[in-house]
Amino acid sequence: MKVILIDDEKAMHLIMKKMLAKIREVEVMGAFLDTKAASSYLDDHEVNLIFVDINMPRESGLEFAEGLRKQGKQTHIVFITSHIEYALSAFDVFAFDYMVKPVKQDRLLQTVHRALAESRSKLPEEEVVATIEAQAVEFNALGRIEIHSDHGTKTKWKSSKSIELFAYLLVQQGRLVSRTRLIEDIFGNMPQKNAEVYLNTTVYQLRKLLNGYGLKKVLHTYNNYYALNLSDITVDFIRFEEGCRRLSVIQSGADIEQALLIEQMYVGDLFGEYGYTWSLSEVERLLLMYNALNQRLCNALLEAKDTSNAIRLLKKLLHRNELHEESLILLIRALSMQNNKEALIKHYEQYTARLLQEIGVAPSPELAALYAQLLSETQ
Repeated sequence: MKVILIDDEKAMHLIMKKMLAKIREVEVMGAFLDTKAASSYLDDHEVNLIFVDINMPRESGLEFAEGLRKQGKQTHIVFITSHIEYALSAFDVFAFDYMVKPVKQDRLLQTVHRALAESRSKLPEEEVVATIEAQAVEFNALGRIEIHSDHGTKTKWKSSKSIELFAYLLVQQGRLVSRTRLIEDIFGNMPQKNAEVYLNTTVYQLRKLLNGYGLKKVLHTYNNYYALNLSDITVDFIRFEEGCRRLSVIQSGADIEQALLIEQMYVGDLFGEYGYTWSLSEVERLLLMYNALNQRLCNALLEAKDTSNAIRLLKKLLHRNELHEESLILLIRALSMQNNKEALIKHYEQYTARLLQEIGVAPSPELAALYAQLLSETQ
């Protein structure tokens, strides 16, 4: 692996050369005191990895990297800095990594080996472009957290925090979120310095994952704010919510068909098994929206005499909330319409027993009266 160093301190050249000399796969091709000299070298030579100090005289390391990217060069860049706050900006020019001075041997070794592994497994550039362009991508968060492509590629998350950061920004639906707020909500149990480092690493991991789907511009950063640009991406819970609002009234057969499709989208609560504290209110809001849609749909199905679909959906509602009286009322009405006396008695008695066990009360007089009426009408 061919490497160059850019740092305005000669001492850092000596330190980095000594450390890199211990890694047999690395060949240091040059060490430069400014970015201008390095740029001249790169005009005529190819390298695999560039280590550059961010805080340089005249042209900073960030400006140097931005210039390379504008030229279309995708050489791996590792930023070296004495100031942790610069690390955030590093990823806006698709940095491969960053390291804080003083650089440690094990950290350097980890970065170099990762670059080596990536270069060995890399597809030819035209094949990568073809693969990325062919993918249609969806973000799914109902019952799970995944990025779904039409190739069926399973999302390979780098860490639990990269999943959480993706979920957090996803639920903001394109709104900018401050760095301070992310640290407080996602990394709040860590010391501030550690949280800063972990957030930078997590942003990098998420950006790299999205790049693999051809979504380079989806993770947007502005000063100390972050957002996901969802303008061209299908997000399941956003589609679900839009469908629920559109079907606030369900009347025609076409409305029923659309509502059945929308109901099927809700395969589970928001983020599934990931019980993030910061997401609880949004989980509850979407669940209430699902319950309301389901009840409207079941009423419409019963009006249309489609008792089978109504019963199926009502059982789903009662599985989620066994003590929901309105769902039980609709269920026993549907069972009565089917003349299924045995099932009518079974579900009412199960509800009565659960109500007594959980709350210590009997069914309401209105429910008891309706049950008696339906029982008498059912053959």
